[in-house]
Formats: sequence, structure tokens, C-alpha cells
Amino acid sequence: MLIQEILDIKGHAVCTTGPEATLADVAIELVKHRIGALLICRHDDQGEMELLGIVTERDILYQFASAPEHSAHVPVSEIMTKDIIAAAPSDSVEQLFGVFTSKRIRHLPVLHDGRLVGIVSIGDLVKAQHDRLAMENRFMKDYIVS
Repeated sequence: MLIQEILDIKGHAVCTTGPEATLADVAIELVKHRIGALLICRHDDQGEMELLGIVTERDILYQFASAPEHSAHVPVSEIMTKDIIAAAPSDSVEQLFGVFTSKRIRHLPVLHDGRLVGIVSIGDLVKAQHDRLAMENRFMKDYIVS
């Protein structure tokens, strides 16, 4: 199964914020959308979006644990991951399981020709694999019964 197939099912919507957002702002967005990561982007004069980084709930938790008294006002640009690992729509689920495991990450932006087209989580991949296996199981049972 390809990542494009997962995006076709789950959708291409991505929650983003700017680099000036505070960690309190980011935490509110994560809770509001019930997501575990937020992409940090900047829009240029032509309306194009530049992906600058990614921040996860774990990043915020570590920051608050290390400096609870002032973390709410820290700009997300100070703690976001800037060296972004990204997927392509043509990548396979199997390839990305390896990336998630080796890099110890749980979210990957999906880029096509340098443009952001979605985001996938390890949960999305597990769900896709589960659904595929359940369907194969059903086909096999139907075959055996008939």
C-alpha cells in the first residue's frame, strides 16, 4: 500500500502554525484538533507555504518539564525539529515503518515536488495495515467456506 492511498482515505488536511506561535498556542491547537504533531510553516508573498519544522506533544512536554515557569511563552521556533524527515506519496507503508522505527518518530509530513500534501502518523500506517489484513482474512474465509 502506498502513502497516497492512505491520504486518499484520511484526507490531505494538515494543521499548521507559524514560527512565532508560543508553546501555549501550539498546545491549544494540538488539543483542539486531537493531534500529536503540528507543522510549522511560513507563507511567502505568493501564498506558497514553506515547511520550517515540526513540533510534537513530546517536544512540548520536555520543554515544560525543563522550564515550567516560562515555557508557555517560548516561541515554537526555539524547540521545533528543523531537520525534517518527510515521506512522498509514492512511498510504501513498509518503507515508512522502517523510517518510523529507525528514526524513533511518529509523524511524517508528506511532500510532493517540495509541496506539503499531507501528514501521516504511525497510527495511520498501523490502521492501513490492519484494514488490509482484515480484508485479506475475510477473503480467505469466504474462499474456504465457498
